[in-house]
Amino acid sequence: MNASFRRQVSWMMTTVVSIGLLAGCSGGTQPAAGTGNNVANKTDDKKEVKPSEPVKLQFLVPSFADVPDMNDQYWTEWQKRTNTKLDVEWIPSGDYDTKFDLVLASGNLPEIIVSQSTTRPTLLSAIKQGAFWDLTPFLGDFSKYPNLKNNSGPNVWSYMKADGKIYGLPRNRPQIDLGIKFRKDWLDKYNIPVPQTIDEYAAALKKIVSSDPDGNGKNDTVGILGHGFLLADGDGTFLGAFGGLDPIFDKDGGLIKETLTPNYTQMIEWFRKQYADGILSKEFSAIKKTQAEELFATGRAVSYVRNIWRDYTWEQDIKKVQPDAKVITLPPMKGPGGYTAQLANPTFGGMYISKKVPEAKVKQILDYMEKTTTMEFTDFNYYGIEGVHHKVVDGQPQLTELGVKQVTTNANQVFSLAFNNKMKVLNPAAPKAYNDEKIKDTEIYSKLGKLSLFGNIASDTWTSVWPKYEKEWQAMATKAIVAQISMDEYKAYVDKLNNNADIKKAYQEFAKTYKEYFGNAK
Repeated sequence: MNASFRRQVSWMMTTVVSIGLLAGCSGGTQPAAGTGNNVANKTDDKKEVKPSEPVKLQFLVPSFADVPDMNDQYWTEWQKRTNTKLDVEWIPSGDYDTKFDLVLASGNLPEIIVSQSTTRPTLLSAIKQGAFWDLTPFLGDFSKYPNLKNNSGPNVWSYMKADGKIYGLPRNRPQIDLGIKFRKDWLDKYNIPVPQTIDEYAAALKKIVSSDPDGNGKNDTVGILGHGFLLADGDGTFLGAFGGLDPIFDKDGGLIKETLTPNYTQMIEWFRKQYADGILSKEFSAIKKTQAEELFATGRAVSYVRNIWRDYTWEQDIKKVQPDAKVITLPPMKGPGGYTAQLANPTFGGMYISKKVPEAKVKQILDYMEKTTTMEFTDFNYYGIEGVHHKVVDGQPQLTELGVKQVTTNANQVFSLAFNNKMKVLNPAAPKAYNDEKIKDTEIYSKLGKLSLFGNIASDTWTSVWPKYEKEWQAMATKAIVAQISMDEYKAYVDKLNNNADIKKAYQEFAKTYKEYFGNAK
């Protein structure tokens, strides 16, 4: 089975794939406990080779679920197959960037640290100061690392570079990921068709939130839910509808940062109306991710932008309090400049190796990443051990109760994964028919979606200058949305920033990097 074919069918694990999981990848893995007739156990006339001592690896990573027990069945098997002993510090995802910055400032780095963005200013500064290994000479032409080369996402190794050198290891993720969730049962309740445009979307929300859909008599249902600033994960999705995911250049040929484009200002004006109509959450600028998740999962919100795979999980959660609940991801909706479809970066930041790690250990870390960047390990990461974490139903693995508990999204955090565009669509706890339909419904995203440019390109000037203005800009944008200032005042403020000499210089640097990564800038 070649890599291309495995990508197409990895979500549909058959008995053959299960055997593949046990047999391991080209780098060699340990057989699963309880495996019977496995060639790895046959010695023939050769002496059995004693396994080497497990490699100890120290990580600092974000946590998107409950902190796992590294001695449970899943993690015990993972460490057995990879011949490692993992020392992982799990930081709640909402607090991770703060912790990341503090660790960099302290200089007390773990062996491997995750950055959720390859362009984070503190990361780029640390790279310049020599905090991390330049991996370019280790990786070379990738002849020793074919899995890292062939099973990584499109163009990701370009994104791992700073000043032309590779410093990071990718965290491969699908490009079809985020979508606008909506309570389909409430659309049906008020005989509203599925919105096809953002105007229809706004009208549907206005009708629902003004009608006490949960029947609690309080009229307190949130229309559009977000977390952080502005909607955090949801910004790019809505910005796509206004054409803000396209490269926008100033009169001097500089590439304008997306938040300061006329398109983003147009989106701010649209959210201003939604706020005035009681659709956008009144606390939109202060809600934390965990709070937002709780609000949606308990049936107190209509719409929320998050990973598509969460639809099934949250639908089951909401059914506990609202039995008729049905959660869907809306199809890409048309706006004045495009569609509500943002493709995710094919890498969610990167993993960086501290320069304090000895050279020999760097090679061990790269060997671990090479060994695990396969569909076999990615499938194991998604479903765990057959008969323990999942059972195969209608040709598709379904997580058991233990699987739901142990095989969480946190399992993704300690290796690169193999690129697979269906991973954030499929829900391993959902029935096969549900997943099949979800894949079919979301194929359109790959056709209409666009990539956010600034997840991959950087400017030294922007890195040093923007922190001086960021909080002020956020405050002005918030004031514009809640009508504490006029849109003309906000636009004048943005114009002032765009005419700042340092910011204009940053735009020139963005244009240069854009050309390097994406071709001609014009």
